[in-house]
Amino acid sequence: MFHLLWMLIVGIVVGAIARWIMPGAQSMGLLMTGVVGIAGSFIGGFIARLFSKPADGAIVHPAGLILSVVGALILLFVMRKAGF
Repeated sequence: MFHLLWMLIVGIVVGAIARWIMPGAQSMGLLMTGVVGIAGSFIGGFIARLFSKPADGAIVHPAGLILSVVGALILLFVMRKAGF
């Protein structure tokens, strides 16, 4: 249960950072910001694993937070182009 709560908190932080960096207004609430941050973390993790594999037994990738924000920025860009 705490894992889901921690995932939502980190997702909100990542989504908020991405919304702060992305120019323009994104009209979404706190919950949607968290969803964007969580989805951005998955996208960032996928990008990280394309270039380097994490060490055996590592839970997170070393560049996790930075690539999570990059993934959230990509998602916000796609959402803007799709009209969301």
